[in-house]
Amino acid sequence: MTKTVLITGCSSGFGEAAACLFADNGWNVVATMRTPVEAYAEYPNVIVTKLDVQDRESIKSAVSEGISRFGQIDVVVNNAGFGLFGVFEGTSREKIQEQFDVNVFGMMDVIRETLPHFRANRSGLFINVSSGAGVFGLPMISLYNASKFAIEGFSESLSYELASLGIGVKIVEPGGVLETKFGQRSGQEFSSSATPADYEPFITGAAAVFDGLRQSRGLATSEDVAKVIFEAATDGTNQLRYVATDDIKPLIEKRRGSSEAEYMAFMRRRMTPNIR
Repeated sequence: MTKTVLITGCSSGFGEAAACLFADNGWNVVATMRTPVEAYAEYPNVIVTKLDVQDRESIKSAVSEGISRFGQIDVVVNNAGFGLFGVFEGTSREKIQEQFDVNVFGMMDVIRETLPHFRANRSGLFINVSSGAGVFGLPMISLYNASKFAIEGFSESLSYELASLGIGVKIVEPGGVLETKFGQRSGQEFSSSATPADYEPFITGAAAVFDGLRQSRGLATSEDVAKVIFEAATDGTNQLRYVATDDIKPLIEKRRGSSEAEYMAFMRRRMTPNIR
């Protein structure tokens, strides 16, 4: 029987690329987004529907529509998210709440809505899109880091809870992919923040750190990340974490393969801005 995947955040980036890849491989796809647009017309096995992770009624409606159209949902890809960029003190509590509402609580609500369907079938798989920022901390993205660290811990713990029910949980960890709209929104969020002037030297130095990271990056694309998401959905293993882009592999290897002292010395050398 043809399998069905529901993907959040399909208007661009990883979600759009994943929706096309699954459809090209014969899957039924429930491509969801906050504001549905005319897309995927060339795919008869794709439906586009509204799902705003901050609106639980829209989550319920999208899941129901997917099941009604295709009979069941086999995989859910929690991809929707955004990143706050800037120093913590310059970010309002309202923006922090939004960061967690979208990246963490919205993901949890999608899982909560789908779980009864998966339990009834004694099968199903959740793939939660995390980030390298869910493994290691970086300057200027403490709140995005916090949300992705939360996804990592929640997903691992949930995987233990659901294994006895035949339901899987996996995490995909991409790094920087420059052609997505993620950086554009992060820049807009930063421009609207109220940062104390005392941080200006740090921010200038941190910008140089990020420029260095960008210059050393590989040329990963959304399609590359989509391939890893598809692999996680189809490889038949119980592997928990998948590193999706080469640029973050050295940092992840340091985090997971070094002592705490070695790791922190490495990161402080590489990530601490040079302030004069």
